[in-house]
Amino acid sequence: MKKAIYVGVGTAISLATGSVFAQSSVTLYGIIDEAVSWVNSVHTAAGAGHSQVALQANGLQPSRWGLRGTEDLGGGSKAVFVLENGFDPTSGKFSQGGLEFGRQVYVGLSNPVGTVTFGRQYDSVVDYVGSFVSATQWAGITMAHGGDLDNLVNSYRTNNAIKYASRVINGFRFGGMYSFGGVAGDVTRNQIWSLGAGFSRGPLSVGAAYLNVRQPNLSFFGNSTTGTPSAATANNPSPVIAGFLSAHSYQNLALGAAYNVSNVTIGGAFSNVRLSGLGDTSAGPNPKGYRGSVTFNSIEGNLRYLAAADLSIGVAYDYLRQNATGTSNGATYQTASIGADYFLSKRTDLYTIAAFQHASGTASTGGPAVADLTTLTPSSGKNQSTARIGIRHRF
Repeated sequence: MKKAIYVGVGTAISLATGSVFAQSSVTLYGIIDEAVSWVNSVHTAAGAGHSQVALQANGLQPSRWGLRGTEDLGGGSKAVFVLENGFDPTSGKFSQGGLEFGRQVYVGLSNPVGTVTFGRQYDSVVDYVGSFVSATQWAGITMAHGGDLDNLVNSYRTNNAIKYASRVINGFRFGGMYSFGGVAGDVTRNQIWSLGAGFSRGPLSVGAAYLNVRQPNLSFFGNSTTGTPSAATANNPSPVIAGFLSAHSYQNLALGAAYNVSNVTIGGAFSNVRLSGLGDTSAGPNPKGYRGSVTFNSIEGNLRYLAAADLSIGVAYDYLRQNATGTSNGATYQTASIGADYFLSKRTDLYTIAAFQHASGTASTGGPAVADLTTLTPSSGKNQSTARIGIRHRF
């Protein structure tokens, strides 16, 4: 599936001192994903909702290519690196706002104690809980929770990050990450940190993580697409969260679990996202004059059935609730999805996904909540449906 190039000069050349060059490897890998997508209701400039059919990239997984490398340093230690680019196969343009290696790029050291890496990386919520939601398995990005506000589908990366990941010990692993804010005279401004742990043994897997972000509109949402601290208003237009971009801090506690019985895997995830210190206009706009804090609670249940060696079927449901704050009396978003994935080979598969969302209450922007399946243009009303048929190739 992956192309590896090995450079083993150590066994061929020995210096007079007896030292030997270490063995190194570089692996080229990637995913190309394209789909035909139908949406029943898309909000237009005229305010009406119309159906839409279009070729849409990344129906099941975001397309990417990358290089992953290691160098054996001896004594069980290795140097490691990753360069990973995201792209849109429909147009050929870079994803993540045009960043060349917008998905991740890091370098570090690994030994029997664990791995330490430096660069643009994923947080602990992604590493320890993200694998339990349907969106990362078979449902695609449209099943993300409220514009992926809990980042379980890895929409947002972290710059300037130092990260530690332990080795697996009797099924248990743990890790953490810290990102420097880089603001002179204010150590905490724009800083990000996270902790996580996971356990897997037999049919049971569980994970938990905590993420803390200061000035999230600049350091987290904005950094995902620009690479430098900048307002994310244009990059995160989802009405689910767009009205709360003046938050001083963002906290996310996430839990996930899965249990496999024969050909059936039952799983789910819970996240509690709290945006505090609303009204920090140095971080983002606050047109509704919000103060205090707002909380989002999301709970998802999902099931995947392996109908045959080359065919799997999945169903999922998520309930997302925003509590009341200021002029927003809270909103509820209920999303359901069903999908099937058929493998033509180990590297190529065909898939179909359908999703539906119903919204109620008052959105963050102060108006009636509208359905907003992630990455799609919001609906003009409370309901939105979509269906996709696509092909994915992995190399």
